[in-house]
Amino acid sequence: MLSAVRRVATANPAAMMRPLTSMTMTSAFSTSSSAYAPHNVKNITVFGSGLMGAGIVQVAAQNAFNVTMVDLNPEALKKGQDIITSSLKRVAKKQFPEDAAQQKAFIDKTMAQIKTSTDSEAASKDADLIIEAIVENLKTKQQLFAMLDKVAPKHTLFCSNTSSLPIGEIAKATKRTDRFGGLHFFNPVPQMKLVEVIRTEETSQDSFDSLMDVCTRMKKTPVSCKDTPGFIVNRLLVPYMMESLRIVERGEATPQDVDVAMKLGAGFPMGPFELADFVGLDTMKFIVDGWRKEGKIDDNLVAPVKLLDELVAQGNFGRKSGQGFYPYNGVGGKK
Repeated sequence: MLSAVRRVATANPAAMMRPLTSMTMTSAFSTSSSAYAPHNVKNITVFGSGLMGAGIVQVAAQNAFNVTMVDLNPEALKKGQDIITSSLKRVAKKQFPEDAAQQKAFIDKTMAQIKTSTDSEAASKDADLIIEAIVENLKTKQQLFAMLDKVAPKHTLFCSNTSSLPIGEIAKATKRTDRFGGLHFFNPVPQMKLVEVIRTEETSQDSFDSLMDVCTRMKKTPVSCKDTPGFIVNRLLVPYMMESLRIVERGEATPQDVDVAMKLGAGFPMGPFELADFVGLDTMKFIVDGWRKEGKIDDNLVAPVKLLDELVAQGNFGRKSGQGFYPYNGVGGKK
């Protein structure tokens, strides 16, 4: 779930759906793409048209994949298309600042790679890769993949973009656990270079190689992770953010001073409280509560923090609600 972007420190960030990393990840991972040449992913179907789903669709389309974006209704798909169009306009202006014709051509070419659908079965019949980016609920994801397992071609790879749920548990709903992995993109997807590629104990080497190759073709930097809580980025960042809350709860410092200290002392573009508000306090609580229930992480790292629980109970989720550790100028506004 959580990610932030280095440019947030100097630009107006889009609303965050989940992920949070304040550090640019630059680890490269070599891959033998030839090991799975027969797969040759060309057609990608993405379930979910929110910020994450739309971002994944955009990046895939920009890099010549044929993409189908699927959601429950036309209204949701229209919002997803609007997200993509707005993002592409920014990209086009940056790439062709003085040429309106080239800007339009770039946008039109990318949008031509994208189809939309509310028919899950029809959208899956030609897919080489299916990426799920829907609500963070294990049962809902399992139900989706159980259905898709019956209608998607046998060769189709399945992936979840989850940031906090076990990939292996989601995969159990299918009969293709060897062709199931995780592709954890970070928000905003068009800007963030990192993708965590998660392999379970049953993910085949061919499937893993193919997923790494897809990320490279999307011009992303993939890193390999085992199927453990939080993978790499969130496993490090969430405990860090929780300890920041404990410092404030113990009265040792204010949120403002902690943020200043981490920005000026550690070189982070955002302090932990700014980052928590950006990501969503409800999202943080959801992740930590889930990890504590799993029992796979040291209890001290995921112990409840009253300060966080109270803010969430009050409906103060951060930037998206207009109030968190800091007040914001309207829902999704600036401090």
